[in-house]
Amino acid sequence: MNQVLIVEDEARLAAFVEKGLRKNGFSTAVAADGEQAIHMAENSHFDLILLDLKLPIKDGWTVLRELRRNQSKQFPIIIMTAMSDEQNKTAALKNGANDYITKPFSFKDLLERVRTQLD
Repeated sequence: MNQVLIVEDEARLAAFVEKGLRKNGFSTAVAADGEQAIHMAENSHFDLILLDLKLPIKDGWTVLRELRRNQSKQFPIIIMTAMSDEQNKTAALKNGANDYITKPFSFKDLLERVRTQLD
């Protein structure tokens, strides 16, 4: 069973994504801020991370950079954010994100992106 870390400070969205992923056979955990996300990612096993960019304590950009600096753990990271401009998409991909989806999104679209990264 694939383990997914959902890094999202909006509780309703995190619960929606978590419920959908569990219904589709994934094991999930949720981090509500960037500091918690880094701690969880470095101390647990995850096959994929869904990462918001606007987070409390440490923003998603910092989380992305810190996780990619740690070469001992490599997993796909999908950015899920309301920032839809091309500059942010390009910057996220250049900084190590594997994919980028903008809010609002359909769960079906997110699920396909997750499955594609894990295949």
